[in-house]
Amino acid sequence: MEAQFESMENRLEELTVASAQPDIIADVPRWQAILKEIAQLEPAVSAWRQYRQLQGEIAQAREMRADPDLSAVAEEELKTLLPREAAQREQLRLFLIPRDPNDDRSVVMEIRPGAGGEEAALFAALLLRMYQRYAERRGYAFEPVDITDTELGGVKEAVFTLRGNGAFSRMKYESGVHRIQRVPVTEAGGRIHTSTATVAVLPEAEDVEVEIHPEDLRIDTYRASGHGGQYINRTDSAVRITHLPTGLVVTCQDEKSQLKNKEKAMKVLKTRLYSLLRAEKDAAYAQSRRSQVGSGERNERIRTYNFPQGRVTDHRVNLTLYKIDAVLDGDLDEIIDALTLQEQKEKLESLRA
Repeated sequence: MEAQFESMENRLEELTVASAQPDIIADVPRWQAILKEIAQLEPAVSAWRQYRQLQGEIAQAREMRADPDLSAVAEEELKTLLPREAAQREQLRLFLIPRDPNDDRSVVMEIRPGAGGEEAALFAALLLRMYQRYAERRGYAFEPVDITDTELGGVKEAVFTLRGNGAFSRMKYESGVHRIQRVPVTEAGGRIHTSTATVAVLPEAEDVEVEIHPEDLRIDTYRASGHGGQYINRTDSAVRITHLPTGLVVTCQDEKSQLKNKEKAMKVLKTRLYSLLRAEKDAAYAQSRRSQVGSGERNERIRTYNFPQGRVTDHRVNLTLYKIDAVLDGDLDEIIDALTLQEQKEKLESLRA
């Protein structure tokens, strides 16, 4: 472990010197890449330096024990320092966990109703609002791409992006089947129904990573549809892009401008193509992506939102919170933090094995 952190420290020092060089500053992409790597290294190196300081203080306290006049004081100091050293060592191990290279990316998210008919569509609309509110809390930019409503205010499909540094590191845990238990507005008898919606989360692709040839695209335009408001449009501003080699189809009708809709649709298409390319290179990831949302059946769930009991339960970490209104208003950090901690523990165990 010591050699790894010393290497990080040396690398940080090299990059810090390089970042101040005029020729590197003039090369903006290179300079930005260096600053990004510095930002990634700094927390680990800072923790390493704190650990070494603790080790130095422990060594001094042990020397003090040899002095009869100071031994009692030294013992008291060691009672405080040794647990701190153990905790700091555990913190250092977290920095050795291999990072997901996509963690810093923005994300494209897709929400679709699962089992439950119109109630599932209404639940999908609730999830859409939840992620909008979470984006506001975290400072992510929410950008709708293609949102199709139902007559009762539900959502048939919602595709949107959340832009912000580290968005994927937080949102990736939302992939899967979400389940709701409540009395639907369409239920006259007051019976509790169980419905589902599926959520998929993809790291947004950068322009340089996916090459798309114009001859591989078929671009169709049509009039935006909906039940009023921003979706009414009397011009052919909506865009449908078909990637002929793969058959992927992306639509966007959120903007009144055909050009803006085309730009958004192309970003989503690149992201989906990037996911396919990444899956081809990594069979394990491909399997994970295919099974990300399952079939949307009620027994395939990562989280349950139970209205009669006012609770939200994440089944992956057996965490239950009795604050369903707050969670649906975007208060997701406690759940996501628990999922992050579990993933870190599992990776630490694999490192020790």
